[in-house]
Amino acid sequence: MIFSLAVHAARMYRAVWVQQVSCVNVRSGGFEFGVALAPGDAPMPPGAAARPKTKLPIANAKTSAIATRVICPIRSPRVNIDPPISSHPVDPRPITPLRRALEDARVRVPASKSIANRELVLSAIGSGRSRIVVGEMDPGDDVHAMAEALTALGHEVRWDAGHIDVTPLQVPYAHASVDARDAGTVARFISALAALSDAETRVDGSERMRGRPMAAIAAALRSLGATVDGEALPFVIHGPLRGGEVSVPGYESSQFASALLLVAPRMRGGLSLRISGELVSAPFIDMTATALEGRGVRVERASMRHFVVAPQKVKARSVTIPGDLTAATYPAAAAAILGGSVTIENASATHHVGGQGDARFFDLIAEMGCEVSGGSRAITVRRRGALSGVVANVADCSDVFPTLAVIATQAATPTELDGLAHTRRQESDRLRAVAAAITALGGRARAFADGIRIEPAPLHDGVVDAQGDHRIAMAFSVLGLLVPGVAIAGWQSVAKTFPSFYEMLRSLR
Repeated sequence: MIFSLAVHAARMYRAVWVQQVSCVNVRSGGFEFGVALAPGDAPMPPGAAARPKTKLPIANAKTSAIATRVICPIRSPRVNIDPPISSHPVDPRPITPLRRALEDARVRVPASKSIANRELVLSAIGSGRSRIVVGEMDPGDDVHAMAEALTALGHEVRWDAGHIDVTPLQVPYAHASVDARDAGTVARFISALAALSDAETRVDGSERMRGRPMAAIAAALRSLGATVDGEALPFVIHGPLRGGEVSVPGYESSQFASALLLVAPRMRGGLSLRISGELVSAPFIDMTATALEGRGVRVERASMRHFVVAPQKVKARSVTIPGDLTAATYPAAAAAILGGSVTIENASATHHVGGQGDARFFDLIAEMGCEVSGGSRAITVRRRGALSGVVANVADCSDVFPTLAVIATQAATPTELDGLAHTRRQESDRLRAVAAAITALGGRARAFADGIRIEPAPLHDGVVDAQGDHRIAMAFSVLGLLVPGVAIAGWQSVAKTFPSFYEMLRSLR
């Protein structure tokens, strides 16, 4: 149940206001919580006098609520909020349920952000002007952030009519400042690119990006000859990179290895790269090597843990970016939970070395009860009958686990997904956020150290806090097509990779 609550505690309890609460565990020791005090007891925010007094009896009780708007954080010795209220901007978006199976729906998805951002970096170190064709759909904030980062470093970037033209910089820069926003690819790839120059470059990002793992790329750049101030963003970087041998961990992100490989041809001494420990998202490293090879760069793959790249020319080229397979999982999930069929017209689930690792999602939903067909140009998903759960390690395709979790809520048997410890430090703590979202809608989900278990249970209406995470916002918006009364707080985050997501959702009707 969603209810409005105006709370004002006395100054002795470090007074705060909370408004629009629906689903955080609120515990208190035996008193009426939520009584607005008279002016003079403690300072009140603007407009407080006009608010009615609202009482919420919670003596000796545990009340579930999620704050959909927080004016300031609660700090009181007598009130405990568990888990902490989200500080993300909130404007819950109600999802209109479809109430029927899809009728041979046809959709398109944006160009792959992962491939586009690799090609943008390679264009910046290429031998001439390159063209990256992304198509008519906006590929999202992450690609815009990369294009703006290249511009900040002095490269000429022109975006027009579905393509991006990049001309490498002609005059070295002395100082540059880059805002990576929320994009891990931008923060990591641009840090490596900036380290090729002996100029000073400052790389920063959003508050969430400042909390994401960056120490491994900083250590690797230092080992290869650069100076990097900081272990997390913001960085101040001075190159150049001399190259040589280096090892990076594989358990936090594959982007550390990809960042170094992308700039390896421009290192004076080349690069011998080893990856230590558990390796997550391995197909994305193959994607990087394939992008290099597409520009004439020879990459020696001694194994998936050892790559060697000699100093060499990076060719300019024109390349068309395929549809994003992670984005394709959302309409596919709609067909899986609603029934009927959908065709994603500009995506392919065909497995090949250097392709998108999230193609495995389509293998997994086939195991769960969907029929997946199509070739190199399109994917059609149709549900055959009742869905069943799946047990899988998804370390290689972790971006799709929120979508798999949503499908799993409609399966007749439990689902267990593991290999996901690294997702706790992505745009959100994804394991915790997905489990909380399912629970908020009445489902049964339990997150553990590196995975999640989802059991069959009827769902009801509720507000899902996406935690500012585009993957969670999109996955649970799809669930709202089936479950009446679902609203998404933090829905604006879809702009990161799929700005037209809600238009696509409407087109399924």
